Amino acid sequence: MISDISGRPDVSEIYLATCVVFSSNQYEVYALRYAECTARTREDSLIFDTTHDAPPTIWTISARETEHRCIAPGGSAILPVPGGPKGNPVRRGRWPSESNSVLFMEHRIGIGVIGMGWMGQVHSRAYRQVPLRFPDASIEPRLVMCADEVPARAEQTGKALGFEQSTTDWRQLVEYPEVQVANIAAPNHLHLDLARAAAANGKHILCKKPVGRGPEETSQIEAAARQAGVLSFVGFNYRWAPLVVYAQQLIRQGKLGDITHYRGRFLSMYGSNPRSRLTWRFDHNLGGYGALCDVMSHVVDMAHHLAGPVKRLVANHHTFIKQRPLPVRGQGTHYSLGSVDDPSGEVTNEDYASALVEFHNGARGTFEVSRTIFGPKCEMAFELNGTQGAVGWNFERLNELDLYLPGEDGLHDGYTTLLAGDKHPYHGNFNPGDGNPIGYEDLRVIEAYEFLQSVVDGEQRQPGLSEALAVANVHPAMIRSWESGRWEDVISLRTA
Repeated sequence: MISDISGRPDVSEIYLATCVVFSSNQYEVYALRYAECTARTREDSLIFDTTHDAPPTIWTISARETEHRCIAPGGSAILPVPGGPKGNPVRRGRWPSESNSVLFMEHRIGIGVIGMGWMGQVHSRAYRQVPLRFPDASIEPRLVMCADEVPARAEQTGKALGFEQSTTDWRQLVEYPEVQVANIAAPNHLHLDLARAAAANGKHILCKKPVGRGPEETSQIEAAARQAGVLSFVGFNYRWAPLVVYAQQLIRQGKLGDITHYRGRFLSMYGSNPRSRLTWRFDHNLGGYGALCDVMSHVVDMAHHLAGPVKRLVANHHTFIKQRPLPVRGQGTHYSLGSVDDPSGEVTNEDYASALVEFHNGARGTFEVSRTIFGPKCEMAFELNGTQGAVGWNFERLNELDLYLPGEDGLHDGYTTLLAGDKHPYHGNFNPGDGNPIGYEDLRVIEAYEFLQSVVDGEQRQPGLSEALAVANVHPAMIRSWESGRWEDVISLRTA
């Protein structure tokens, strides 16, 4: 929002910030951080009708409950926006004319990423893309520090991705004053300690799913963040595919009628080769449950997002590959392969899980996940049927949506495949036109943008730790059903 207050608004409060420097011939605005300021406003910038040759002036301003002091050279007053005790810098810009100055205020947010493996690097690249893909948001992620237990990885990836500092001690990151956001991309067994420490130090948290090693840890993490009053976000990135967002809009608008059936699945081959290394994902002590936490969490979140909460279920599970080659510390991902001659270890969690489910709204459905299936590469998919239409999506065809919305005359009674384009949510931030596809990391950019926008607004958005806990509530019901062989109710794990 831009407010025109060239008529000089109500003058009452004095306001002081560091000087913004203008070059003598081009009037460029250089991005300087404010030393001390407080703000209570949602304004992004102000326009002042002043002359450039006026002497340095101290304006006193009070607009929309804003209380500031500002020293502004060249007769221009400057108002920073809220975003922390140190305020925000000014985005580089130019004077648009000889009489009016427009200063867009940048929301600068200090980012710390913990865990610089594949996912930590993906998240870091996503933050770098936010100003390019969402320039109107005026968000400037500042990559302050990254942490990884492997020194070479911390240093090399930190330098390559533009972090100001790197460390092997994650405690240094969560205690560092200039870090406002702690992005947890470390293995599951570290989530609880990391999230508790981040919350205790007042850091907003983005945590990759499933949030801890199991439902109990998810509950503890959610409670820690809620009690600390920090904002949170969780990496359920498939929500952000433009056509999934569009499908959710159709459902909320009632275009598909009442939901009657839902089928969700995540079938992946990443563990189908017996030579896939025994990384933390296959170790119950490090990763918690296997396919249940790793990929079922995505399936349940998508079902909650589109069809609503689950009431009860009956489930089963199985481990198909019981031994795998041991990993090499600090190298590779869960896609990495070992040799038949490598020493091996026991797989201690499940490869497969499935469930019949009943939703609170009366719909029926199925969930199925596997990391060892042979065929589907990364089939995170759903089909949803209502009383007036149906919709289906598959991540392997990220930019396509199968939609069934027959008209009253019945002449178009059948499925139509839509191609994503710039008329669908977010797509135009990446590519113009129809049929120009986006990819996996673009979903992470949208996720990063939504999270940072929530920090700027001071407003909790979805999916946060509350949504992660809703997913975790379903897991114990599945585990109980594995043991009992019966239908089990979903019970909330939320603590006071």
